[in-house]
Amino acid sequence: MSNGWSVYVIVLIVINVLGCGWLLFANRSVQIDPREKGQSTGHDFDGIEELNNPLPAWWTWLFIGTILFSAGYLVLYPGFGSFEGVLGWSSANQHEGEVEDAKTRFGPLFERYAAVAIPELVREPQAVAMGSRIFANNCAACHGSDARGNRGYPDLTDGDWIHGGAPDTVVQTITHGRNGVMPALAPVLGGEAGVEDVVQYTLSLSGRDHDAAAAGRGGVQFAAICSACHQASGVGNTAIGAPNLTDDVWLHGGRPEDIRRALEVGLANQMPAHQTILTPEQIHLVATYVLSLSAQGEATEAMEVE
Repeated sequence: MSNGWSVYVIVLIVINVLGCGWLLFANRSVQIDPREKGQSTGHDFDGIEELNNPLPAWWTWLFIGTILFSAGYLVLYPGFGSFEGVLGWSSANQHEGEVEDAKTRFGPLFERYAAVAIPELVREPQAVAMGSRIFANNCAACHGSDARGNRGYPDLTDGDWIHGGAPDTVVQTITHGRNGVMPALAPVLGGEAGVEDVVQYTLSLSGRDHDAAAAGRGGVQFAAICSACHQASGVGNTAIGAPNLTDDVWLHGGRPEDIRRALEVGLANQMPAHQTILTPEQIHLVATYVLSLSAQGEATEAMEVE
């Protein structure tokens, strides 16, 4: 805070505190004739009359206590311009202290779990629970509290992985983030008719209702233009984050109009890097939690198939 703003804030605080004190004592000093106590002063508004009564003593002392408290607070804590307070407290210092306390308390536990491979750690309930809490604080805003995602944010419970679901890959994704880009292809596909043909072919890849004639034409376009990322069979490519188009799992919606829009205007996704937010040990636990959800999802799907 600059000196000018500091002075401005100090002046406002002083005026407010002294003004409150003056208003209180100026009204408290008014002498009321006992014979007129409880009588109307002649002031009324909306049917409510102002009576000639003194301020109750308890109310007066409450105001006095408030003024004294504010003065004491401004001496002890920051708030009086750039004055830091005699206690030297700040929210940043308190946060740093709490973080250090947490590291001291949980550091050994994090280190112990970090030494265990994720496939083994998935079977450790306490580790999974710790990972879930870290996930809730840092990842749920995008992926949801149940990790089932939303439009544009992957479902982490279904076993479908855009960049791969190996433990090291998941750790890398959380640590360094991901960037996904689907270019606008309408001009390359020859306009609206070409886009519609590829839409129909894309629907056919996952066994959905489609126009067979249009899909046949779209297959030629797909092989020439789209297969570079999604491969000729449409199964995608985890190395570059190209989604699998054959499994009926749609990150941005699987309706024909959703696919059409993706082809016409393109798509862009970003998974932010968390290496400056979480420690490697915390990332290890989050990956453990995420993979535990995926394992449950795959087991459920297997049971449904059977």
